[in-house]
Amino acid sequence: MDPPRTGSPYQPAIEALESHPEKKFYNVSKLGGAKYDTLPYSIRVLFESSVRNCDGFLVKETDAMNILDWKTKQNHVEVPFCPARVVLQDFTGIPAMVDFAAMREAVRNAGGDPVKVNPACPTDLTVDHSLQIDFSKWPETVLKNQEMEFGRNRERLQFFKWSSKVFENVSIIPPETGTAHQVNLEYLSRVVFDVKDFLHPDSVVGTDSHTTMVNGLGILGWGVGGIEAEAVMLGMPLTLPLPQVVGCELTGTVSPFATSIDIVLSITKHLRQADVAGKFVEFFGSGVSQLSVADRTTIANMCPEYGAILSFFPVDNVTLKHLKHAGFDKAKLEVTEAYLKAVKLFRNYESSSREPEYSQVVQVSLSSIIPYVSGPKRSQDRVAVNNMKSDFQACLNEKSGVKGFQIAAEKQNDIVPVQYEGNEYKLSHGCVVIAAVISCTNNCNPSVMLAAGLLAKKAVEAGLEVKPYIRTSLSPGSGMVTHYLSSSGVLPYLSKLGFEVVGYGCSTCVGNTAPLPEAIRNAIKQGDLVACGVLSGTKNFEGRLCDCVRANYLASPPLVVAYAIAGTVHIDFDTEPLGTGFNGKSIYLRDIWPTRQELHTVEEERVISSMFKELKEKMEKGNKRWNLLEAPESTLFPWDLKSTYIRCPSFFDKLAKEAAPPRAVENAHVLLFLGDSVTTDHISPAGSIARSSAAAKYLTSKGLTPREFNSYGARRGNDAVMTRGTFANIKLLNKFIGKPAPKTIHFPSGQTLDVFEAAELYQKEGIPVIILAGKKYGLGSSRDWAAKGPFLLGVKAVLAESYEKVHRSQLIGIGIAPLQFRPGENPSTLGLTGREQFSILFPPDLLPRMTLDVKTSTGKVFSVIALFENSMEITLYKNGGSLNFVARRFL
Repeated sequence: MDPPRTGSPYQPAIEALESHPEKKFYNVSKLGGAKYDTLPYSIRVLFESSVRNCDGFLVKETDAMNILDWKTKQNHVEVPFCPARVVLQDFTGIPAMVDFAAMREAVRNAGGDPVKVNPACPTDLTVDHSLQIDFSKWPETVLKNQEMEFGRNRERLQFFKWSSKVFENVSIIPPETGTAHQVNLEYLSRVVFDVKDFLHPDSVVGTDSHTTMVNGLGILGWGVGGIEAEAVMLGMPLTLPLPQVVGCELTGTVSPFATSIDIVLSITKHLRQADVAGKFVEFFGSGVSQLSVADRTTIANMCPEYGAILSFFPVDNVTLKHLKHAGFDKAKLEVTEAYLKAVKLFRNYESSSREPEYSQVVQVSLSSIIPYVSGPKRSQDRVAVNNMKSDFQACLNEKSGVKGFQIAAEKQNDIVPVQYEGNEYKLSHGCVVIAAVISCTNNCNPSVMLAAGLLAKKAVEAGLEVKPYIRTSLSPGSGMVTHYLSSSGVLPYLSKLGFEVVGYGCSTCVGNTAPLPEAIRNAIKQGDLVACGVLSGTKNFEGRLCDCVRANYLASPPLVVAYAIAGTVHIDFDTEPLGTGFNGKSIYLRDIWPTRQELHTVEEERVISSMFKELKEKMEKGNKRWNLLEAPESTLFPWDLKSTYIRCPSFFDKLAKEAAPPRAVENAHVLLFLGDSVTTDHISPAGSIARSSAAAKYLTSKGLTPREFNSYGARRGNDAVMTRGTFANIKLLNKFIGKPAPKTIHFPSGQTLDVFEAAELYQKEGIPVIILAGKKYGLGSSRDWAAKGPFLLGVKAVLAESYEKVHRSQLIGIGIAPLQFRPGENPSTLGLTGREQFSILFPPDLLPRMTLDVKTSTGKVFSVIALFENSMEITLYKNGGSLNFVARRFL
């Protein structure tokens, strides 16, 4: 977008920087006056965007005034926001780009000009999530995995390259570069945009829950679903309630033994208790200046876990110092600093200036933070490291649930001997079988990765080892991490403990990990053991790492290495040694834990000075395989009907200039009867494709072998696979079935079928379907296929007790009605079995949060709330979703 918009009523507010008169900007500080000075910094960014993008249609003058009146209007009005750019990763990016290609096709078929179909907003797509770990032995690990990635994903990569050639405003970051959120931090972030000498704040939305990391760099950004991202790409603003802003005051001094992940989990706990769901969080206080930018991005990354929209750290002197190391030249730094100070977006902690006003203030003492891990099933369940042994024992005793495994007392001390590579090992409850050091999100901070490396160095020098059956891996968020681990001299020691660099992309976190040795799998199943995975990521959904690994713990990188050496989580580090070193000496964790001073010395002397220079050289040099990859240059994509990766979806088959009003849902059957906390991973899994699944049957019919199935994430450009993969998670608990399985009942015939097969029968019979669910439906990563898949299965509405915000928006964006039971009501209190048929009438004058009547075939009538929050959402729903709404703009 080229600011300023012509015809804006705020044109007189355009000024020039005193130090760089050629640079123009909207001086929103003067425009807003005294009210502006009391606004939280994050709201100031929203205000600037509304002023700069005011066109009287999508963004009105009243919108800007509502933002300026934030103190009285917060949570009472809706405001538009036009981000400066969009970031996609390949799993969520490929369906977006496939939709753009399909949109070109549909516009051409409807008589429009397909060349006009382009993103209006700058869009960067990083190919990172398709990495699978086929090889884990050094030194050929990275090269072999990358070769396999290019071979396995050639069709997808060729499609991406075609997209980069034919679409305006699209940039593709090729494989082998790094993960989207880290590349976003290290390379794509501008902090201040300079478009034709016009300045404005950088801001971003991304199709990944980790997009919020950039808020640690003073860039306003958060994760959205793919459908919302597509609308932004087409120049439409996001609409959101003017948010409350929680001020989080950090005080005190960080303990030398606490890492950034400990700080993250502690702040997560405080903010979860403070109820910040749907709000902005903004950090201030004396403790902020002690945190590096890497620390801040680590903290900002976890805001989806405590429900906030974003967590914001305004730009200060620490940020400017980081930008200097990051490669910003002197002139760019001068302009950045001058502009931010001119519009009062720069924070000076040494100044006694008045703090902004906040909706509420939460205080966190950094001095109180001690090391924690998280698990065994949910990231919000924190366990102090010094309580780990007793907590795991309690989990064995507890009933099956969010923490318990319900192991009989007489079975808790079982030992299962196993032969592996000529040696006998003994497995027991709590044995570690997967240990993954991942640096892509909350552990991109160099200090924690260096801590893992220095701990590995001391461990090797002390004579400690990791048992060979443990599936160890090191998956850096970018090549930069490998660079600084290598330049600091710790990489060989990680390698000696089995932590080989396996490649650059999302691996263990999303289930892309090599299978465990068969002997180990058999031993775990034989003993019904609670085996464990330990990784330094942010996701630990049950069954995601491996179907035989029941306990998954999130830990800082050095603790991942420590638990791998110990071989068990059933250990008290204070009183029990990690193992036996040279000369039979017992080695304790405290003997090899690096001090904060050691870390700072290595970081300052060997890392910061070279890491960004290396990254810039790598990005400029490019990727040889990518550069040699051939791709078509035609205006329309030449769809290959034999392709099992890329298919033209059916969303636009009936594209018309005028939208048809929504029809009543009549005599719908319940496709699935679900409980609480159904995640997007349950709805649309990202991991491997089970051999007995409907998707596997489809791929087999196309001549593929199981080895060629790849993953659901890699096949998001094929609607036939993704529709069959909807609700295909092996942990899905459908009340009709009574046990975890991706199955349901087709009521007209009484058959128990795969969810896809049942839905297919309903559609052939012309019977609509709905979903019944409990609380927090749609938790987890934003995934457009979690809405697209149910839509293509014929789902017309979801009736749930509550929704995750992003997923609710996704449902509306595809044309599925999110309906909410009234407070205190649910299927149980209403006496619903799910075997009834349901009818729902949508009036033509549908209003936000309107109450609708639902009639059942048994004669029961009850009311639900139509969970549309604003008129724009109703407009999108009536247009059949945002995809059809924006496609009509080109006709």
